[in-house]
Amino acid sequence: MTNTPRRRTAVIAAISLAATAFLSAHGTLHAQEKKTLKVGVSVGNAEQIFEVVKKVAARNGLPIEVIVFNDYQLPNAALAAGDLDANAFQHQPFLDNQNKARGFDIVPVGLTVTAPLGFYSRKIKSLDALPDGATVGIQNDPSNGNRSLLLLQEAKLITLKPEAVKNNTATPLDVVSNPKKLKLIALDAAQLPRSLDDLTIASINNDYAEKAGLSLDKDAVIKESPKSPYANLIAVRRADKDTPWARSLVQAYQSAEVKTFIQTKFNGSLVPAF
Repeated sequence: MTNTPRRRTAVIAAISLAATAFLSAHGTLHAQEKKTLKVGVSVGNAEQIFEVVKKVAARNGLPIEVIVFNDYQLPNAALAAGDLDANAFQHQPFLDNQNKARGFDIVPVGLTVTAPLGFYSRKIKSLDALPDGATVGIQNDPSNGNRSLLLLQEAKLITLKPEAVKNNTATPLDVVSNPKKLKLIALDAAQLPRSLDDLTIASINNDYAEKAGLSLDKDAVIKESPKSPYANLIAVRRADKDTPWARSLVQAYQSAEVKTFIQTKFNGSLVPAF
């Protein structure tokens, strides 16, 4: 068959079109890389947000299965072990501490929300009623425990060693002034809502507070500023940080649809950090 210039042009065009179609299809497949992305979240409001994230991601060809955890110590272990592809439940100080303490190699890929921390009570209605010798529950994990102590200092209830404040490493041992002689009791974060009857006040993370029927605006006697540096994030194993699916997950979370849902659903108890 004669290979005329017109025929060569047609062949080249056909090859180019096929290549474009292949690259487009390959790009879509590569962006997914997995049939379903497994993402770990903490119980509570994160579940509600990820129902919207799932819809946005599905429209972009990225199916997500949400795995819910009741214990902050488990999602990073599951991610490091390969049982999850990503998680979305923690802030940077918590992740830094877990990487250091447990030898994980987990990195952030995008911000999600800021969840202002609060101290709650079933015994007093305001901080003015806090008695001397009150029992005060804080989280027993280093990052959230430090965060709670900083909030107590901000409320002028205790004073911490300046070095511990600077390094975000405060523990009850770093309290240098405690005029009300508060009894600081460190418990697992998930246990604090169940311990409210036995404590005067307790620091409770937003997701556990919501599950216990507590409202930051209505029930907290101490509230963290919404401009807190403790923005939550999406995290993956370091080897996956530049994958197309990781970028697609972040894009789905940081979509206008998800942002609007957070702003309308949570009325300031959660604030978009993106």
